[in-house]
Amino acid sequence: MDRSLNKRVMVALDVQGREEALALAKALQGSGCWLKVGLELYAYSGPAMIQELKDMGFPIFLDLKLHDIPTTVERAIRGFVQCGVDMINIHCSGGYEMMSRSAHAVKEAGTKLGSVPKVIGVTVLTSMSEAQFRQEMAVQRDLREHVVALAKLAERAGLDGVVASAMEAGEIRRNTEPNFLIVTPGIRPAWSEAQDQARVLSPYEALAAGSSYLVVGRPITRAEDPRQALDRLWVR
Repeated sequence: MDRSLNKRVMVALDVQGREEALALAKALQGSGCWLKVGLELYAYSGPAMIQELKDMGFPIFLDLKLHDIPTTVERAIRGFVQCGVDMINIHCSGGYEMMSRSAHAVKEAGTKLGSVPKVIGVTVLTSMSEAQFRQEMAVQRDLREHVVALAKLAERAGLDGVVASAMEAGEIRRNTEPNFLIVTPGIRPAWSEAQDQARVLSPYEALAAGSSYLVVGRPITRAEDPRQALDRLWVR
């Protein structure tokens, strides 16, 4: 078991309350993992939650998936940089200008603060299956081709990486620079259920495919002992 791999895990705090989030953070403190604050927790707890988690020593991925006109996203993302997050994301489908202006805004605002967060783009949600993508999205290319095209556009726009399924990670890795980040949700160890994720791989499969960071939620956060569940990710 290699616990040093915990630094590549982002535990998704998809809970509604501050107390539950802090209890999970306390259980995971000192493990080396990141914490992911998503829309659900942010809606209930706001920016103050981020500072509390930062004070506990965690790097924070703010997962709000911003998607609006370029000016709105650029202005909003400058505000989120003030929260001290280490990573933030936007939707690649917002287009090149939105991504480019966001990357510039993060760099400019972060430089003034002395810490520049990583900004990454969401490609296709891992809850969406190939069949759903074909039937519902009306995109004239297959899912993997679409994800890779968005990743290449994100890189050209100056983003640090993308959010994508580990199933597409290998193809993205072959088509982008070596330091381009690939953050992969939909990670399920062999002992857990897929639940609402459609395109999933195990932790070791995801790393082998080229993932930089693994987002893991319920297999850890709903475990009786979250710290033990985090370490169990690496049991072969």
